[in-house]
Amino acid sequence: MAKGDELVRFITERVVDYVETPKEVRKVRKQVKEPWSTKWFGMLPASLSMWGQNTFKRKRRNIR
Repeated sequence: MAKGDELVRFITERVVDYVETPKEVRKVRKQVKEPWSTKWFGMLPASLSMWGQNTFKRKRRNIR
């Protein structure tokens, strides 16, 4: 029973916190989200994409 009470208390606190924050503050929080790839995998996807773009540009330069 204690687990259920803790869950209800947690959800209630989250809902009350959400309702009490002004709408403008909630909008600002939504805009500051990081991409899911960075959130799950860190900087690895960003570094791979930068490396791939650099390699592709270098190959195109050598062809011409």
